[in-house]
Parts: sequence; structure tokens; C-alpha cells
Amino acid sequence: MTPGDTAGSVSPSRSRSFLGDSELSSTCSSEVYLLRRIERLRRRVAAAVTTRQVDDPNPDDRFRGLYVTADQALSLLNDRPLLVDETATSDGDRLVLEAWADDRQLEGEEIRLRTVSLAFGLSPIDVEILLVSLAPDIDPRLEQAYGYLHDDVTRRRASVGLALELCGVDPVDPVARGRFSSAAPLFAGGLIRVEESDRPFLTRSLRVPDTVTNFLLGDNQVDPALLPVLGYVQPLADFDSRPLLRALRSGVRLVYIRDRVGAAALSYAASAAEAAGWGTLTLDLNRLAAGQDIEELAIVASRQARLTRSALIVEPLELLVEHRPGGVRAFAECEALVFLIGSRSWDPLWSKSPPLCIDAPEIPKPFIDSLPFRLTPEQATQALDAANQQALADGVETSLEYLAAGARAQNTGALERLALRIRPHARWDDLVAPARLVAQLKELGARVRYRDQVMRDWGLALGSHKGRGVTALFSGPSGTGKTLAAEVMAGELGLDLYVIDLATVVDKYVGETEKNLDRIFREAERVNGILLFDEADSVFGKRSDVQDAHDRYANIEVAYLLQRMERFNGVAILTTNLRSNVDEAFLRRLDVLLDFPSPDESMRLRLWNLHLPEEMPRDRTVDVEFLAHSFDLSGGNIRNVSLAAAFLCASDGRPLSMNCLIRAVAQEYRKLGRLFLESEFGPYHHLASNEG
Repeated sequence: MTPGDTAGSVSPSRSRSFLGDSELSSTCSSEVYLLRRIERLRRRVAAAVTTRQVDDPNPDDRFRGLYVTADQALSLLNDRPLLVDETATSDGDRLVLEAWADDRQLEGEEIRLRTVSLAFGLSPIDVEILLVSLAPDIDPRLEQAYGYLHDDVTRRRASVGLALELCGVDPVDPVARGRFSSAAPLFAGGLIRVEESDRPFLTRSLRVPDTVTNFLLGDNQVDPALLPVLGYVQPLADFDSRPLLRALRSGVRLVYIRDRVGAAALSYAASAAEAAGWGTLTLDLNRLAAGQDIEELAIVASRQARLTRSALIVEPLELLVEHRPGGVRAFAECEALVFLIGSRSWDPLWSKSPPLCIDAPEIPKPFIDSLPFRLTPEQATQALDAANQQALADGVETSLEYLAAGARAQNTGALERLALRIRPHARWDDLVAPARLVAQLKELGARVRYRDQVMRDWGLALGSHKGRGVTALFSGPSGTGKTLAAEVMAGELGLDLYVIDLATVVDKYVGETEKNLDRIFREAERVNGILLFDEADSVFGKRSDVQDAHDRYANIEVAYLLQRMERFNGVAILTTNLRSNVDEAFLRRLDVLLDFPSPDESMRLRLWNLHLPEEMPRDRTVDVEFLAHSFDLSGGNIRNVSLAAAFLCASDGRPLSMNCLIRAVAQEYRKLGRLFLESEFGPYHHLASNEG
């Protein structure tokens, strides 16, 4: 609706559509109003065709058949209008569209053209330009009329010059031409696109995106370009959103929410937006396709949000920063209500106006009290759905095991590009270790399980700049069960184990190793899992005296790791064969240090029985007690020997024998560089000697 239109009223139920000649009693006022505005435009187009015909210097041109003739155009335009009141006079001078021009007659009605005008700050001329541009998409008869007015049958969309002509505006008026600039409301808001930019200004075509046309006709579907990155948000009533709500009601239109592990930024933003009367449109940038045009995505998202009066919630900010600062600016400076979510501090260069910066509140309650999962409300809902679906498929009730599996399924795959993901199967019975060590491992599990209760609920994290992570060092000889213990810990807590591939971390170029490690730590904080640095002394080694540039950069690496570990909010386990190889500064910052001793005879006996299960066929010569007593081997060595012996006997087609076991022990000794002492092999020394 634009000022200056004449007043009047008409009941939509008394109108008739000639698109199928069906009653309009069910047609919404908004659609009827739009069609009547197009009808008014059609009359102006008809007048322009008549004028063009009169002014045509060569109306008898024999090549006119290559384009639409004036008679054809007028015949179309004098056809029945889209909507005509049955009470209109026969001469057509009184079309009911004038009766719809007074906004006062439409109080309480949702008129979408008016909604768009207000949301995008359009002037009356802007609205007319929009109507001229979208008319061929609503009334196909105008295509040919536009072709005639362009003197080009192929140009069936309005051009800049034709739009100005039909709006009665001088095409050389700089103010009028400025309405087609990239900063003008129509184009900055994405309501119209100017095509064929290589053509002269006045002959460039104008196109209205289908989303805009469909919205004006009553369709609320999300723009297809947004579907791949459309996120899910679960508003919660548990948050105290009053401070944010006051800011929104005072006119704040850019909010930056600093997110962290254990917080619910998405839900907080959605709850505040809904309380302020806005809908929500959430974009998950983790789903961005490679090479995605961020600026174009921001235009489409902003347009969708403004059309539907929704708050635009975008996360994570870090992906926009990686794209380039312009990616953040594209969203921060759009005209919609925008919530940006990220973990880093706001950079003033990202937008002309500073945002309201707030911290995301803590998640109101844990997903599962007995398991240490840190899930946002959105992830918790999806985890529950996944657990119920899997339990239904298996024909059982949803149990704690299914809930844990559903929670693990919410882990993003980004960390798997940097680490090997292991779904733990080992349990406490699989771990052979001293009782004291097992007790310490269970205490470590309690740290992980109850860290939120102690640090957050009991207030022990207040005033500390350190993260809430739990870090431990497992040290001991190779094969003593350090990695197995990490897997048992993960399984007991219901978490996945992520083993870092150091080949993807260490880089010969200066600064790249730190970037890789930061990426690992950042992704690890976003998953419910345990990070395992096997052979950690390769990256957490001691700093040395600076002799050359290599030493200096190596020390910088270690210093960076010290700082990053302090800020870490996840769970990390480091393993090393020699604790003295690890920098002392790391040792002071670790929560738990556990030593894994070499197994004694009783432990070795348990290990032999564990790796030679009852299901394995064996003959009467197998003497497990002798093996445990005579050979000082670690659990890893015993496993290697058991496997080698099993393959030797299987290849000979007979059950496991002492002969195969001694041959396998000899092979393991040779790998370890040990001598075949008769005091160790006893009566089987000749077998070892022959094997050697």
C-alpha cells in the first residue's frame, strides 16, 4: 500500500477470479490486494503500449513479426483482468482495485506487500518498481507486453528504463536511478536483482527472486538456498532471558553470544527472540558446502528473516572468520535481528556498530545424570530421538546404553579428520593392573563424571581463568596397558576415544603445528569424548637450551601447548614410555599422573589366561604357569606371543601347543633384542635356540 491511493472498500467474497473462474471467498485479502495492484499496473502498461504505437515511426515494418505487435499486446492487455468486481461498470472505468487503496480499510488484515514495504523500508516508488519487476511472474500476459515495449520479443522482464517509465519517473533523475544501486533498499535487501550488468544501465533486466514472489502470494517456505545449512534449535523456558529481552526491546539488533562447553547459546538466543515476539531462523555453518559464497548466503538469509520477521541465529562464528572478516561483516551488518554465536572475543573490525556481547548461560540440567555428557538442548533432543529409534528397531526398551549411544552420535565428524575415533569395547575385566592403579583410574573417572557439579555448582571454578578440562598422564614401559586403560575409561564413562595421529599434527613449517593442535583442542571441546595423545613426549617434550632457530621454535611450540592445555575444557589423556621426557611445566599442570608398572608374575599369569581364552583349542603340553614365571613380558608382549602362537598352530592344523608358544616367545625376544637364556627357557631352550 502506498500513500496517495484512493479510498474505498470491497468484499473479497464478491469478487471473481478468471483463473479457473472460482469463487474467492477463501482467498486471503493479501493475495487479492496484490492481484489488484498488478491489475492497476496492467492498465498503465496498456497505456504505454498505446502511446508507443502512436509514436511508432514505422508501424508498417514488415519485420514486425519478429516481435510482439501493438495489436497483440493491446489485445492481451484488454483481456479480462486477474480480479474484477462483478459490480464494476461495463466500460471498465471503475475497477475495484481503487477501492483497496486506503490502508484504513485494511486494519487488522495481513497485507504482505505492506509487510514487505515496512520491513525493508521501501518508498512508494520502490513498491511500484517491485510490482513492475514481479508482474510477469504473476500475470504471463505482461511478458509479451514488456517484449513489445522493449521492441525485443526476447526481453520479457522489465528493464530499469521500463520500470522508471511505468512509474512515471524521469530516467535521467539521479535520485530515481539511485533506487537501483546496490545500497538501495530493494537491492540491498535482495528483493530485486539487476541482471546483465554488461548492458547499458537502462536496458538491464530486473528479476524478483521466487522466494519473494511466493511470499507475497502467501507461501512461507524457506528459500531453497538455505536448506543445506538450516539448523535446529530448542528454545527452553529455563533461562532467565530478561536482560537480553530488555536489550531487544530497546532496539538492539546485533547480539554476540560467547559460547563455551556446557553452555546453551542457541537455546538462549531462541528463547529471548521468541519472548520478544520474533520467529527464529538458525544457520549451522558447519554444514557449509566447499566454496560457498558467504556474502550471498548472508543476503538470502537476511531477506528470509526480514520477510518472516524472524531473528537470524548464526553459529559458529569461527567458520566465518576462517572464511575472512568479510564473512562476519556480511551477517553483522545486515538489517535483520542477528545473533552471532562463537567462542572467541569480538573483533571491532567485524562490523561498523558494536554488538551486545553476552556469555551463554549454563545448560540447566545434564542430559543423563549418571553419564558425563555435555549436550546442548538441541543435541539432547536429537540424542533421545536417536536412542528411541534404535531401541525400537531392536525391539527393546530405551536403556542407558541406548541413550549413551544416541549422545555419542551427536559428536561432529570434524575431529575424525584429525584423530582416529574408537568406540570402546574394553571393560575393567580386560585391564590387568595393580589394585592401587585401578583405584586411581576410577578416581580419574569420577573427576570427569562430576566436574560440572564440583566446578560449576559448588563454585570451585569461580575466579579461575583455567578451563574445566581434565588432563592425565599415563607413564610406564611399552605394553603395560596405558592405551587400554584409556579405552576402559572411555567405555566406563560412555564416551568415545579419539586417538590423535601425530603425523597430522607435526608440521615442518613454523607455526603450523600450533595451528593443528589448536584445531584439535577446539574440536575436542565440542565432542563428548576423550582425547588420547599416544607417545605424547613427541609433542610435549622438554624445552631445551636455545642453540639455533630450530630450538627456539621448538620451545615456542611447547610454550603454546602449556597455555592451550590450561584453557582446555575437554578430557585429555597423554601417554609416554618415560615420564622424564615430558616437560616439567606440563607435569605441574596435569590433574592426574599415573604410573603403569611392568606386570609381576601373578599379573602375567592373568594376562596369559586372558590372551589364551578357553575357547582356544590347546593340547596338554601348554604350561601357562611356566610362561608367567619364566618370561618377564609386558601385557602387550604377551598378546603378541599369544597371537603368533595361535597362527603357527592354526597353519599346522593342530591345537595350541607349548612348542608353538616357545617359538612365538623366541620371535618376540628377537624383536626386543633379548638373549635366549637357558635359565629362562629351561627345558624348552633347544626349541628357542632352533627358532633363533
